[in-house]
Amino acid sequence: MTAIPHLGEYRLTTAEIIYRMPDHPDLLQSFIWQKLDLAPEFPELRRFLEFWSRNIEGKLHSVKVGQARSPGRGRFRHVSTSLRLH
Repeated sequence: MTAIPHLGEYRLTTAEIIYRMPDHPDLLQSFIWQKLDLAPEFPELRRFLEFWSRNIEGKLHSVKVGQARSPGRGRFRHVSTSLRLH
C-alpha cells in the first residue's frame, strides 16, 4: 500500500470562470476549472487566471470559487457478509 501524500492546507478548489466570447463580446461563456489549491491566496487559480489574461482572447467577466473539505484518509470497515452471483 502506498502512503497518502500530505496535502497540508490544500483543498480541492473549483472555479466557474465566466468570460466574453472573442467574436461576440455580448455573449458570456462558462468554463469550469478544478485543482488542489491553498485558500485564501489561491496561488494555482491566480496563476491560471494570469495565464488566461495573457494568452486567451476571451476577456474575463467574473470568477466564482468554491472549495471542498480536506480529503483526509479514507474510512474502511470490514464486510460482515459477502455474496457472489455467477
